[in-house]
Amino acid sequence: QEQPAASGGGLVQPGESLRLSCTASGLALAYYGVGWFRQTPGKEREAVSCIDTSGSTWSAESVKGRFTISRDGDLNIVYLQMSALKSEDTATYFCQVNAYFGDNWCTAPSIRPWGQGTQVNVTS
Repeated sequence: QEQPAASGGGLVQPGESLRLSCTASGLALAYYGVGWFRQTPGKEREAVSCIDTSGSTWSAESVKGRFTISRDGDLNIVYLQMSALKSEDTATYFCQVNAYFGDNWCTAPSIRPWGQGTQVNVTS
């Protein structure tokens, strides 16, 4: 079963930037709301940023003004541009389809398996 795959993580210092990519062979991401989520050991997965099929977006308060979610329909990629990274952004980041959001939340009921995610480490 096709699943979205996150990539682009790495080790950076506080204040630096990274761009994560969400790709999905066999899925046209343009037809889905897509969300970025992150998880650290022992904690529940939390929503970071989400985008719907019209291009409207939602971001968690903790990343507003620093993270930007966007689509490239031609390349079938959803990006998460992360700037001014902080140590608390260290986590495994996942992307998922079927995301939708309200004023203060985003969720993505799993219609596709969650992938392995991509690790982001922010440390000096």
